[in-house]
Amino acid sequence: MLVVTTEAVAGHVVRWMIGDVIGTTVRSGNVYLEGVKTMSGSRHPQLGRFMARWRQEAVADMAETARKRGANAVVAMRFDHREISTGWVEICAYGTAVVVVATGNGGAERYRPGYQEGSVTG
Repeated sequence: MLVVTTEAVAGHVVRWMIGDVIGTTVRSGNVYLEGVKTMSGSRHPQLGRFMARWRQEAVADMAETARKRGANAVVAMRFDHREISTGWVEICAYGTAVVVVATGNGGAERYRPGYQEGSVTG
């Protein structure tokens, strides 16, 4: 499943727009239960890894929802979060589920090392 934060996918055209999709993960607001803080109260050295994993879980949930609805891509993906209560936090990934098809090389040669605009051999 292709998931992008842009509204278009280079080298592809959107054939069908299926609609909005969301994916969520819910985490305890207790930073000790989640392993974000050590018992001494200092920040856990793996905090960045925890945060990335939680966001990846939300994206994976969103992508699975899109796949079940017949999409092969999600465009305009964003994140949001909110406190559900004093004990819980929701991390949400959302975007638009679409079906995209490739349009030839879509200008992919422009991303080759050494490419120069207007050159014959590119």
